[in-house]
Amino acid sequence: MSGGTVGVRAADLTEEELQWLHMGPCDGGLAGLIRRIRRILDVSQRGLADLLGVSQSVVARWETERTSPRVSVLQLMLRLAGIAVALHDEESGESVEPMRADGARQRNGSRYPAHVDLRVTGWWVPRAFRMMTSIDYFTSKDRSRRLGIPSVHYRSCPHARRTERMIFGTPVDHPALHQLRAEAEHLDDERQARRPRPGTPPRHAA
Repeated sequence: MSGGTVGVRAADLTEEELQWLHMGPCDGGLAGLIRRIRRILDVSQRGLADLLGVSQSVVARWETERTSPRVSVLQLMLRLAGIAVALHDEESGESVEPMRADGARQRNGSRYPAHVDLRVTGWWVPRAFRMMTSIDYFTSKDRSRRLGIPSVHYRSCPHARRTERMIFGTPVDHPALHQLRAEAEHLDDERQARRPRPGTPPRHAA
């Protein structure tokens, strides 16, 4: 018995219908995706297991949805099959990308919390010198400027974050360090522009 569809000629089908006929429906979830990968690679469960370094029973459990592969294993399967996965926002349809790998880090080397928005307030000064009452404040600030260490803050309060995002919008990602440095330099320029020039008479309220 042939594997064709009785009563249907390929010439009578659209390109989408032909694709569905040959590939089948694609709503099988993760288990269906693993079967699709095996079909693309033309391997049995044991063949896929050999490629991944696992047992055939593990692949069988994936395909019956009793367990799920680790993300790293799924990424390997996708690479083997030559499949690129694209994520999209359900409402807008816009592409969703992973957060950038070169996002700015805190001074201890750890990443900033992914859910917060970073904002630059100037150049970093140790907490003990932030009262602007000693030469240490200005010395520390000048040193951070030379070394390119911006002062970065973020809102930990969800309500404050929502309010800021309503006003300024929601950043897509955390900036890279060179972008934060550029923002600190821009703040310097703005502050310098607001300073009265020598010989300029003071402004009086109307």
